[in-house]
Amino acid sequence: MPRRSLVLASGSSARLRLLQAAGFAPSVLVSGVDEASVTAPDTATLVCRLAEAKAEAVLGRAGDAVVVACDSVLELGGRQFGKPADDAEARAWLASMRGRDGVLHTGHCVVDGRTGRRQVAGATTVVRFGTFDDAELDAYLATGEARQVAGAFTIDGRSAPFVDGIDGDPGNVIGLSLPLFRRILGDLGLTVMDLWA
Repeated sequence: MPRRSLVLASGSSARLRLLQAAGFAPSVLVSGVDEASVTAPDTATLVCRLAEAKAEAVLGRAGDAVVVACDSVLELGGRQFGKPADDAEARAWLASMRGRDGVLHTGHCVVDGRTGRRQVAGATTVVRFGTFDDAELDAYLATGEARQVAGAFTIDGRSAPFVDGIDGDPGNVIGLSLPLFRRILGDLGLTVMDLWA
């Protein structure tokens, strides 16, 4: 049976790199979902609703491909941290995270465009932030990376040295849990091999 096409419903270069490194060659369709319009009673539910909304938004353009969509939000001290609006917000967030632990939630939605079947699931990873100083924070903010990522940090970029460790799947912190993706595909009657390039 011929291999299935995969569509990533995200403009995230980190998610794309994760999939490519694992042998996939997804097409990219950016969803354009207004994330602020999606609400939920808790962070774990929110990221799953956002992922599903993103998948739904690209289905009409994806044909019979398998669509994967994700969304990540950091939860720390009872607050939710998505992408910061600007450097001032990123600075305040990161300063408040120093020496503390947060939980990175990522929602995943996979839809089989051929059958219409879908599965939605979330993954969580504990992130332990280091005690970086103001000079390090200023230098990091000057790179512009903080404005592009959930919680204003990532473990696969310039902020990685400021994270002391994680408990859980590192891919989930980057934006997509490959082990969860494999399990979701299995629930849909698919395998990773069906989607490998």
